[in-house]
Amino acid sequence: MLLLVGIGPAAVPADTPPDTMEARVQGCATCHGTQGQGTHDDYFPRIAGKPQGYILNQLRNFRDGRRTYPPMNYLLAYLNDDYFSDMAHYFSNVQLPFAPAEKGTHSADQLAAGAALVKNGDPAHKIPPCSSCHGPSLTGIQPGIPGLIGLHSRYISAQLESWRSGTRRANAPDCMHDIAVQLSPAQITAVAAWLATQPAPSSTQPAPAGQWQTPLPCGSQTP
Repeated sequence: MLLLVGIGPAAVPADTPPDTMEARVQGCATCHGTQGQGTHDDYFPRIAGKPQGYILNQLRNFRDGRRTYPPMNYLLAYLNDDYFSDMAHYFSNVQLPFAPAEKGTHSADQLAAGAALVKNGDPAHKIPPCSSCHGPSLTGIQPGIPGLIGLHSRYISAQLESWRSGTRRANAPDCMHDIAVQLSPAQITAVAAWLATQPAPSSTQPAPAGQWQTPLPCGSQTP
């Protein structure tokens, strides 16, 4: 027999789970970890502590087809922006230690090439340094540019390839697409390899909005 709490039409089953955001986002835990810390699988990134605007934009992008990954597209298809805002607020405020950096198998030359692109870019091909948008510590900038620390190299490579091919898009101006189409496969491998081997800095907080000017206008910074 099902026990109810209270009487009348407002009665609620006694075993009803708590209506909290922590309970609601448990559907994210299978892939992204119990608190959004990411998993050891190369393709499920950390979302804890990412800028709130970035998380909100990605939820919208999966729902609206600007990012293509069928499980995410399916899960988010019928959710609204208010719910997305609550989810983004929740995960952006989760502060957890970062996992150890990836122990890569790439050559010293590849890592050096990746470091040069991250720090200096490739002016001849109009590729700005990653640090000019994602920050000197690569921890991102509010409201919509994510940190690059704590991601697997295969995930970073896959996202750059998706930006380049157009299977991942953002609100115009789509600065990451414009940059990715200029990158060669070897450069993508090098950047991803170097980024994945970097330890988390002492402060992992995204920089406040407006702290510096990005080299390209970017739709990701639009709420």
